[in-house]
Amino acid sequence: MLLLVRCLLLALLSSLLVGSALACGPGRGFGKRRHPKKLTPLAYKQFIPNVAEKTLGASGRYEGKISRNSERFKELTPNYNPDIIFKDEENTGADRLMTQRCKDKLNALAISVMNQWPGVKLRVTEGWDEDGHHSEESLHYEGRAVDITTSDRDRSKYGMLARLAVEAGFDWVYYESKAHIHCSVKAENSVAAKSGGCFPGSASVHLEQGGTKLVKDLSPGDRVLAADDQGRLLYSDFLTFLDRDDSAKKVFYVIETLEPRERLLLTAAHLLFVAPHNDSGAPERRALFASRVRPGQRVYVMVERDGDRRLLPASVRSVTLHEEATGAYAPLTAQGTILINRVLASCYAVIEEHSWAHWAFAPFRLAHALAPGATAPAGIHWYSQLLYQIGTWLLDSEALHPLGMAVTSS
Repeated sequence: MLLLVRCLLLALLSSLLVGSALACGPGRGFGKRRHPKKLTPLAYKQFIPNVAEKTLGASGRYEGKISRNSERFKELTPNYNPDIIFKDEENTGADRLMTQRCKDKLNALAISVMNQWPGVKLRVTEGWDEDGHHSEESLHYEGRAVDITTSDRDRSKYGMLARLAVEAGFDWVYYESKAHIHCSVKAENSVAAKSGGCFPGSASVHLEQGGTKLVKDLSPGDRVLAADDQGRLLYSDFLTFLDRDDSAKKVFYVIETLEPRERLLLTAAHLLFVAPHNDSGAPERRALFASRVRPGQRVYVMVERDGDRRLLPASVRSVTLHEEATGAYAPLTAQGTILINRVLASCYAVIEEHSWAHWAFAPFRLAHALAPGATAPAGIHWYSQLLYQIGTWLLDSEALHPLGMAVTSS
C-alpha cells in the first residue's frame, strides 16, 4: 500500500507541481557532504563549493556590517575555545567574535586539526572586522568569516587545512593566499542554519475536544484549531510531522505581540500570516518568513470574548533571535494552517507563498485520505525532502528562503 501511495503521489506531482515547500529546510542528514575515503588537499586558489562565496550555493549574500552599537551585535558570540589560537592583533577581542554557526564549524575544525597533526592547533588570524580592513561587503564584517592557519604556520599543511575546513562544515572554503585559508558560513537566519523543526516542544495547540496539547504530543486522530482563507476558526485534522526531533536544542525567532500579549517561537524560514496595514481597502493577509516579520506589523491572534473565539490582528511588539529551546516540530494539518500559542501560522516554510505550498501538498493530503498512516518517524518527512529537491530544480533561488542569502526588511 505504501508503494502504491508513493507512486500515486509521484504521478500527481509530475503533472501538477509548479511550486514546492518544505517544513523547515533540508535539515538534519539531508544534503550532507559525503566524506571521501581519502582526504585530498585543496589546490592553491581553489574554493569549495565551486561557486562565488556570496551566492545561494555557498555562504549567501551580504546582510550588512555589524558594529558594536548596532542591534545585530547580539548575533555575535565570543569563542574562548582553548584549542584555538586567536591572533587578535587589534587587541580588542574582535577576532573571537563570530556567529554561532561560524563558532560551531570552527570548533569542529579545531578537533580535526589536532587529530590530523598532534601537537598542532588551529590559528585564527582574522575574524570579525569592525575596522574596515577587508573588501566591501566582506562577510568578516558580519562575523561569518575567518582566516585561518595552523599554529606552526607550516604552509605545506594549508591545502589539507582547507580540506579539513570543508569537512568541518564551512559553507565556503577558499585557499585564498599562501599565508592563510579563508572560510565562511551561511547567515544565522538561513534555512541551512536553522534547519529542522519549526516550533519548539513547549508550543501548544488547541484541541477540538477541549483543552490544549503540546505540539510534540500530537498524534493521528487529533483535530486542532486552525483557520480558513477568510480567517474563520475551525478544527482541522493533524496529519503528520513534516519534521520532528525530540532532543534537538534549536535557536528560534521570538515574536511577541502587544495586545493581546502572546509569544511565539518559530524558525526563520517558517511562514507567519501578517495582516494588511489598513483594514479598509487593503490587500488580503499575506504570509512572510518569520525572519522578515518586523515590529509594528500585525499578526493574527485568537481572542475570546463572551464565549466567542475569533482572530484579530495584534501588533508585533518585538522580534528577537537566539532563544534556545528543546525539541523541534513541524506539524501538518489538512487545512495547512495551525494556531500555535494562540497565534495563526502556516504549516509551511522555505517558499514565501502559502498557497503554492498548500497546493504542492495536495497529493499528500489525497494519499493520506485514501490510506491514513501513523505519524512519521523522527527526522525530515520523505515527501518534504522530495518537494524541496523539486523546488530547487523548478524555482528561481529568489523564490526560496535564502540558504545563506540576506532576508531583507519588509
